[in-house]
Amino acid sequence: MPKSRVSNPFVGRWRITEMELWDRAALDLVVPAFIEFDDDGMGEFQFIVVQGVLDCRFSERGGLPSVEFSWEGTDEGDSTLGRGWAILCDGRIEGRWYFHRGDDSAFVATKGGKVAARAPSVRGGRQRK
Repeated sequence: MPKSRVSNPFVGRWRITEMELWDRAALDLVVPAFIEFDDDGMGEFQFIVVQGVLDCRFSERGGLPSVEFSWEGTDEGDSTLGRGWAILCDGRIEGRWYFHRGDDSAFVATKGGKVAARAPSVRGGRQRK
């Protein structure tokens, strides 16, 4: 009998609505800021001129669903990377975003919301190993 998959509450596109270091106009500079998680533990994101891919681990923190991730991508065309985490609380995710050897910022995101002009996928042909 096939094993049933438990629904992951993080899967899908989340609209980044707040970041501690940047205002909304900055966040949405290129496209409406977002973070997206998929069923395979991967994802994508973009805010300001920072975009990239995620490698995620889903678990719990303090009894709440959580995700920890590492990320790599570009910031104004320059390669960059970092890590982050978030918890699911009251229908939104709240967490912290870290740039390797650089800034870090709290962030809040809500599920859904249309992202009008989607930037080209930064995943390209990458596959999880």
